[in-house]
Amino acid sequence: METHRDKTYQYLIKKYNRLTIGKKEMASELNISASTLDLYISKGMGLPRYKKLGTSKNARVVFNILDVSEFLNSELIETM
Repeated sequence: METHRDKTYQYLIKKYNRLTIGKKEMASELNISASTLDLYISKGMGLPRYKKLGTSKNARVVFNILDVSEFLNSELIETM
């Protein structure tokens, strides 16, 4: 049986056609602005794991689709 995480993962893979997404796409998935995402990154709060590609302040940040899928589904609340 497919879980919500599996369905979300397949949806994201089909939508982006790759295994990672950037900050702009992550902000879109969370329905927040890119500047809010930057704030969350700087504060280290409320995001799935990510990788910073480089050491500069403005280095590219990518999110693994599997981590994004797990994050998006971890906030689900089951009701009866």
